[in-house]
Amino acid sequence: MELYLIRHGIAEDKGLGIKDEERSLTKEGRQKTEKVAQKLVKLGLKFDLILTSPLVRARQTAEILIAEKLSSQLEESSHLAHDGQISSWLKDWLEPRNYSQNTQLALVGHEPDLTSWAEILLWGEVKESLVLKKAGMIGIKLPETGSPLGRSQMFWLTPPKYLL
Repeated sequence: MELYLIRHGIAEDKGLGIKDEERSLTKEGRQKTEKVAQKLVKLGLKFDLILTSPLVRARQTAEILIAEKLSSQLEESSHLAHDGQISSWLKDWLEPRNYSQNTQLALVGHEPDLTSWAEILLWGEVKESLVLKKAGMIGIKLPETGSPLGRSQMFWLTPPKYLL
């Protein structure tokens, strides 16, 4: 199975009197995310499902991916909100669904959570080594059997500037 961890696009600044969970993508954030999504389409990428954080900016990013036809299915998961734990997501969300090995899932969320998830999948611990820019993506291949924690492989780490 392939997981694509996608950070939301550029959002309104913190401290503008807007609750964090209600911060929207800026005009620039929308435009850049749309261009990244269009490039992913040109590269032939297609997701079986896009799973998004319930926070507005992540949801808007996921909706752009859907609008560009990168997937026809969108679901929301509280596991992808701030401080979500990968072990909980694996146990409560992924394992019960029993997806096939050729499934491609896109997870749209936030930093530092997405890089922490990637590092736990890769090395079994957070090393604070990976950097995921806004509208950037990390691709992780999960092993066919057993726990993916510390046993997965990274095949994609792209900042958005290489997709624009």
